[in-house]
Amino acid sequence: MHMAKKTDLIQGTLDLLILKTVAHGPIHGYGIAQRILVTSKELLQVQQGSLYPALHRLERKGVLKAEWRETGTGPMAKFYTLTAAGRTCLRQEMQQWQRYAGAVALVLES
Repeated sequence: MHMAKKTDLIQGTLDLLILKTVAHGPIHGYGIAQRILVTSKELLQVQQGSLYPALHRLERKGVLKAEWRETGTGPMAKFYTLTAAGRTCLRQEMQQWQRYAGAVALVLES
């Protein structure tokens, strides 16, 4: 039996995972990466070099809102929350992903 390797994420998928993770409530960048890693049973590891540019891009698009807050354990951190536009975007992206995954499954099963 071989060990599963950690998977690199394509940009659209990373955006979807970030939006879904932030939908659970305000969270900082490191927390987003950790939650994705844990939730995926350590198969999806988001690198800081991908995560922070994606967070800034999503903030510029108006789907995430960021504010500096106390972490309770150290220095201030930027916490992200979904905007109303972000909730709409998440719903649409999830539907698109499910259609895409379903189509790939049809080809793999043929």
